[in-house]
Amino acid sequence: MIIIQPAKTGLSEALELTSKTIKRGGVIAYPTETFYGLGVKFDDNTALKKLFEIKHRSWNMALPLIIGDKMMLKQITSSLTVSAEKLADKFWPGPLTLLLPANPFISELLTAKTGKIAVRVPGESFALDLAQLLGFPITATSANISGMPPADNAEDVIRYFKGALDLVVDCGKTPGGKPSTIVDASAEKIRFLRAGAVSVEKVFAAL
Repeated sequence: MIIIQPAKTGLSEALELTSKTIKRGGVIAYPTETFYGLGVKFDDNTALKKLFEIKHRSWNMALPLIIGDKMMLKQITSSLTVSAEKLADKFWPGPLTLLLPANPFISELLTAKTGKIAVRVPGESFALDLAQLLGFPITATSANISGMPPADNAEDVIRYFKGALDLVVDCGKTPGGKPSTIVDASAEKIRFLRAGAVSVEKVFAAL
């Protein structure tokens, strides 16, 4: 397992090494604007399966994704409702995850056979820089063993996974707080699936 600290190596070198690790099928831990997340390439089934195994995650649970900008949505979904467009324009980049209709080729490991995919553009963080550099979606499930508290520092990530990860990006302690809010925007009438950093009131005000 490689541990890299952008504050010491420089952001560009850290992003380059992290990008190479993901592209060759590795599993990484990286900081977002809330907690640390676990990332693999969205269409790499071998890496996705490894992620489920090391996290001890139930196979019937979907995996959320992050992207670098709204244009990348075409890689995973074929259509956006008016509601989804409004919410994305208002809250991205930021901690609002939208559930959208998944393209037919998207792995069931990501959708849990629901036909829907969860995605967001993260707020200002290493996660956003990485997603913009890669140009394709990566997973953003919390960096913890299922059922354990989410990690807001690299030390907890390493304690959870020991040598099971290929790379850990250590940017120190993340802000923590509430996780991203999850909204099902696959139909025009939205549904709240998880309360989080973006309040219900703000979501409805944007619509």
